Amino acid sequence: QVQLVESGGGLQQPGGSLRLSCGASGFDIDYYAIGWFHQAPGKEREGVACISRRDSNTFYADSVKGRFTISRNNGENMAYLQMNNLKPEDTAVYYCATEKVTSGSTLCVLFPGPYNYWGQGTQVTVSS
Repeated sequence: QVQLVESGGGLQQPGGSLRLSCGASGFDIDYYAIGWFHQAPGKEREGVACISRRDSNTFYADSVKGRFTISRNNGENMAYLQMNNLKPEDTAVYYCATEKVTSGSTLCVLFPGPYNYWGQGTQVTVSS
């Protein structure tokens, strides 16, 4: 059974940090680019960060550059999103997703369309 499961969300004060984890089962993330997205109430789902299949190149939304870091561990079939200097506007449900790409793909995209597997999401709330 193909599954992505996010964890690590919660309530954090502004300026604090959280580390989100995304565990994959039923398939091998080696063949996929990985993205993290968030969706706040009443808003569309937006790309936050993604990491390519080859070379693990990373790409970030302008709103999180310098604060968030995406990483992957293919051996453990895991992906991560380290979130530092959190702001109230980071409050949202965070989803990880995978896009199957060719072996030589060094790119990934920050819009949800091409991603085929999605997790159930984890809530991140930033508030004092």
